[in-house]
Amino acid sequence: MTANGMKMAVTSQAYLEGSQVKQTKSLISELCRLFYNLGWVSGTGGSITAKVHDESVPKSDQLIIMSPSGVQKERMVEEDMYVLSSIGDILYSPLPKPYPHKPPKCSDCAPLFMKAYHMRNAGAVIHSHGMESCLVTMLDPLAKEFRITHMEMIKGIQGHGYYDELVVPVIENTAHERELTESLAAAIEAYPKTTAVLVRNHGIYVWGDSWISAKTQAECYHYLFEAAIKLHQLGLDWSTPSHGPLQSSKRFLGGQSTSTSQKRCIVLDIEGTTTPISFVTDVLFPYAKKNVQRHLEETYDTDFTQDDIKLLRCQVEDDLQHGVVDAVPIPPAEAGKQAVIAALVANLEGMIKSDRKITSLKQLQGHIWSTGFEKNELKGVVFDDVPGSLEKWHASGIKVYIYSSGSRLAQRLLFGYTDYGDLRNYLCGFFDTTVGNKKETKSYVEISESLGVHKPSDILFVTDVYQEAVAAKAAGLEVMISVRPGNGSLPENHGFKTIKSFSEI
Repeated sequence: MTANGMKMAVTSQAYLEGSQVKQTKSLISELCRLFYNLGWVSGTGGSITAKVHDESVPKSDQLIIMSPSGVQKERMVEEDMYVLSSIGDILYSPLPKPYPHKPPKCSDCAPLFMKAYHMRNAGAVIHSHGMESCLVTMLDPLAKEFRITHMEMIKGIQGHGYYDELVVPVIENTAHERELTESLAAAIEAYPKTTAVLVRNHGIYVWGDSWISAKTQAECYHYLFEAAIKLHQLGLDWSTPSHGPLQSSKRFLGGQSTSTSQKRCIVLDIEGTTTPISFVTDVLFPYAKKNVQRHLEETYDTDFTQDDIKLLRCQVEDDLQHGVVDAVPIPPAEAGKQAVIAALVANLEGMIKSDRKITSLKQLQGHIWSTGFEKNELKGVVFDDVPGSLEKWHASGIKVYIYSSGSRLAQRLLFGYTDYGDLRNYLCGFFDTTVGNKKETKSYVEISESLGVHKPSDILFVTDVYQEAVAAKAAGLEVMISVRPGNGSLPENHGFKTIKSFSEI
């Protein structure tokens, strides 16, 4: 069926009266009753919308069901819902009800919902007036972001884990809902990883791939906001890993100081900075190389290994097109497990030998090392001055992050299993090559935007690699070069401050 034919089919009267549309209307009625009991849509406030899921219709062409505006959300029924086309045209409006009901009106949130649909390919969007989503934006009237880390419920937010820092943009409220449209769109564009936008003194917009995803994330966001409010009442800092006492000089939302003395962030490299290069080259790499075949054989049918194999296939195809030495074709899955593993091992040995900084290799290595750390076959190594410095920075309110070519999983393992114990409580987050190559300036621009600092120079980046230092400096970061035993030589007159220990910072 042509695109025009598909659009005509889903807008036909028969389709509008069909089971899929009715089921989605019924679903929204049910969810609104649930959200009313949670305090998210009381006083006729708040709203919800979802696409009509139909596997025969491309998501971009699916119809949109939207709750009306200014009605008692807990009393809505299927007949109260609006039906919109994929571009926002109203295809069905509910019939008026007798007094004291108001004339029907589509949700005032409609233009904001459409931004989430078009800019994020959402399957459903929830607008909540939940008390916690309103109060959390008032903890600091100047903050442009909400930040929190090391909370279990962060795992319920798409693309986030327990150790990650969750960042939610905050936009200013307006007298009319529709006037928020452009500022919400700007926040969505500025924060490509976010699945929510807070509106100060108002509430929150949350979206997901489906109604289940949107609902799950909305519940997690509200939990985290309530946790932050309660921690604030206890005088504790929800934005740091240990959730220790708030600094007396701080009045902030998620660690963003409003005083003139902005606390800085420190971003650390691993190899040659926190950890001897020899540990990576003489311990981790050989372990991965030695155990890659065993790992693939034992975990071949698991979801995470199949995901690793998909990434490696894409990388090898690209390598073959560019004539990369040691690249060999990987046969299709139909060739059998052993044939696929043999080809993978051949490619991986070449990648490891060349120490290639590519996501497909680093992700698989992280999974191999995970097994090694859990079996106590590996132990993370850091320089003696690292634990004390991390603890000191943490106590003074300085946020510390890691940026390494190793996967985020590998980074967490290294700092989680050291001779000094688990050092992850002193770290606020981890960056790997998914944000970009470490020798490219745009990677550091991405990091500075993710950290939400007032200016890039509020970040100190410490590395042992000259090219990384140059790239970070070009992005506006302050840079120091780590000079450790076993590190490579630096160019003469390189122009950067060098340190031999973190105690010099």
